[in-house]
Amino acid sequence: MAITAADVKKLRTATNAGMMDCKKALQEADGNFDEAVKIIRKKGLAIANKRADRTAKEGCVLAKADGKKGALIALNCETDFVAKNDSFVSLTQSILDIAFDAMPADLEALLNLPMDGRTVKDVVLEQNGVIGEKVELSFYGKVESEANIAYIHPGNKLATLIGFNKAVETQVEKDIAMQAAAMAPIAIDKDGIAQDIIDRELEVAKDKAKQEGKPEAMLDKIAQGRLNKFYKEVTLLNQAFIKENKQSVKQYLQEADKDLTVTELVRFTLNA
Repeated sequence: MAITAADVKKLRTATNAGMMDCKKALQEADGNFDEAVKIIRKKGLAIANKRADRTAKEGCVLAKADGKKGALIALNCETDFVAKNDSFVSLTQSILDIAFDAMPADLEALLNLPMDGRTVKDVVLEQNGVIGEKVELSFYGKVESEANIAYIHPGNKLATLIGFNKAVETQVEKDIAMQAAAMAPIAIDKDGIAQDIIDRELEVAKDKAKQEGKPEAMLDKIAQGRLNKFYKEVTLLNQAFIKENKQSVKQYLQEADKDLTVTELVRFTLNA
């Protein structure tokens, strides 16, 4: 059966695969469109399995917030060339839109949501064949608060989501979102830090003080002091505000509104 340019174009539109891949798939399927689509998808799955042990460190990180919710995702690939490609960024945006609309519970739930007659997972797997690189959806996070903002750092390698307990001026929202992007807090306040991290920091601080020759009776007090310093470095509300480092982020928020605070924080970067 003769394969026409129109047949190839139709398959390319449906799968985003390359022209030659579409032509070969149609030839293998004797012109049967549905069978050709299956061939393209199987190729993507085969390449995904083949490249499973490879590292996909590049990618695109996007976030979106509106009203009382926000979502953030990271779609990974192997090279920066692919990550900057318009079609890859567009695919990331499409998945983000699905995540934002549905607000699934977790990454696994997002992967199983419908997309173009398939699932998000299937679409991502197919991209392994279309692009020829390992492609994976590596991160999904969400916020649901009274007010929210998303910030995407230029280059699409870093994004943040911040939720607030009440409506706030846009500039204040932006300042906090960029603070989180720049200063990489691991929690909103000290209550959000896992106990194992606290225990580790105390142990490290005590060992350091001991090596410095500090009295045994003072080790716990010194360690606690250093832990408090750690809190100021890694918790958003206690960090020095980057626009005015003589005040904390908490103090900056209270200047805008005495009851204003951050309720949710999501940050993801490929620049680790």
